Amino acid sequence: MILESIHSPADVKALEKDQLPQLCRELRSFLVESVSQTGGHLAANLGAVELTVAIHRVFDTASDRLVFDVGHQCYVHKALTGRRELFATLRQFGGLSGFPKPYESEHDAFIAGHASNSVSVALGMARARTLQKEDYSVLALIGDGALTGGLAYEGLNDAGASHEPLIVILNDNGMSINPNVGAMPVHLARLRSKPAYYHFKKWYRGLFGKHPEQNSLYRFNHRIKSSLKKTLWPGSTLFEDMGFTYLGPIDGHDLPRLCDVLQWAKELNSPVVVHVNTVKGKGYPYAEQNPGKFHGVSPFDPETGLVKKPSGESFSSVFGRALSDCAARDSRVCAVTAAMADGTGLSGFAKEFPERFFDVAIAEGHGVSMSAGLASQGMIPVFAVYSTFLQRGYDELIHDVSLEQLHVVLAVDRAGLVGADGETHHGCFDVLFLSEIPGFTVLCPASFAELRSMLRQAVFELEGPVAVRYPRGGESVFQADTSDKPIVSLRQGGDVTLVSYGILVNHLLEAADLLAADGIQAEIVKLNRVSPLEDETICAALGGRKRLLVLEDAFGAGCVGQRLAAILAEHGVAPEKLILKNLGKTYAPEGSVSQLEHSRGLDAAAVAAAVREAMNDGK
Repeated sequence: MILESIHSPADVKALEKDQLPQLCRELRSFLVESVSQTGGHLAANLGAVELTVAIHRVFDTASDRLVFDVGHQCYVHKALTGRRELFATLRQFGGLSGFPKPYESEHDAFIAGHASNSVSVALGMARARTLQKEDYSVLALIGDGALTGGLAYEGLNDAGASHEPLIVILNDNGMSINPNVGAMPVHLARLRSKPAYYHFKKWYRGLFGKHPEQNSLYRFNHRIKSSLKKTLWPGSTLFEDMGFTYLGPIDGHDLPRLCDVLQWAKELNSPVVVHVNTVKGKGYPYAEQNPGKFHGVSPFDPETGLVKKPSGESFSSVFGRALSDCAARDSRVCAVTAAMADGTGLSGFAKEFPERFFDVAIAEGHGVSMSAGLASQGMIPVFAVYSTFLQRGYDELIHDVSLEQLHVVLAVDRAGLVGADGETHHGCFDVLFLSEIPGFTVLCPASFAELRSMLRQAVFELEGPVAVRYPRGGESVFQADTSDKPIVSLRQGGDVTLVSYGILVNHLLEAADLLAADGIQAEIVKLNRVSPLEDETICAALGGRKRLLVLEDAFGAGCVGQRLAAILAEHGVAPEKLILKNLGKTYAPEGSVSQLEHSRGLDAAAVAAAVREAMNDGK
């Protein structure tokens, strides 16, 4: 096999041209076989095989900087840069990350877990290169989905005007930004991708010096050419109006042409957009037929395409049905999502209430502000968004929602540790920043029943901005509904009080059983609402305890435990011994949730051990 001989990009460059199609076939087979065992992002990577091989034929990513956007299309890149043998550990604890990580390899230029930032990052790198008088290429590989985020256009606007040598590769696996219709666009696309055209244009630009755009004759001729092209081929003008040279659209599976175009883009020594059309899921029929299903997939049978362990009921699916019930009850209820209809459980809502379903694409800030606009006119918007992506709308939460105390409901999915996607996707900030925004009510269901009840409260009973935060996956031990009170005692005990919120109460229940076997009686207090925390209620429930332990899968600074401690201390009823169990100050890596909780001392065994230590300290 050719792939087995590839240990670095130098090996890719050393291949004969007639060996490259075989390499691409082997890469696709490798991806399907590998991801079927570990799970991961499959369809996008299958579509980017030839494009990634072409990049490594033309550039040297050890020195040239390749910025992915979003990073889930980096698997082929990792396989070609010495990490193929690590794919058995993909997205596992202590294993290979599913996203670019500079600590893994010199070939990974930048962490890329969220969308739309690549052009901005790449422009910063290009400017640093110029200031430091160094010589290397800078590339931003951006998917058409990421191009729906506003930050992408901020970066493009600045980069096009900068005149910095920079290559933006648009991996378009949907439709073109503007559909290309008729024979003329096809003819021009072919003409512009031929080496003879590139060489002529390079020669022509060279007549006017290093910066031809500063020459009046060149600018005059360029304006005439651009005016003619706008008439014949309007699809390319968006980027060119921003200051880019536009090359494309190019067939993203035509490897020789890709190599020629990328070489030409490199030689232009100016801001360039290379528009590449690819097929998401290319080469694996099940992924081509259903690219959404195979975008991010659990382990599956490669022969049938069927997931090995079908997912059961989840908080996301329960939320989706509950919101549909709310919408059936009140015509003001709307659903908003940021390109995550399936992931947030809203596919059913979209079919049942299409006129009240809004997918704003990968634009969370816009989603928050649009929801504020809906709320200001009397609608009840429910914005379903992953916790990690809600971070992108932080300013809008303050300026557009909180200041006017608008009734916007946030359904914060994937709150807490989420597992294999790692530090870019754990939802460990929302409880911190939402609780600090004035007027926000933050509810934390621990069961499906509580999610249904709290969503109804958020939509129909509470006023102002409300967030209902819940985890990825399903419920476990605790399945009751205690949502009628902001704070509730689940178990009595006089030796120690254990406090948490959401599904972490399951660990407290298990820890209490472990402690009971040692003769230690633990009280368990569950917070259904973490904001606002009312002093009187907190002091009545927790004041005067001898030992108090607070468990959270959030970072330590500004966590609920610190806020509880401050309230109790202010009123003179602080515990003699306070134990805060949280993520501390460091990000959690990839791994299963149970592995991560164990490694950070957040599971039942660690809670019980911390209590025993505290009990021994007091003797």
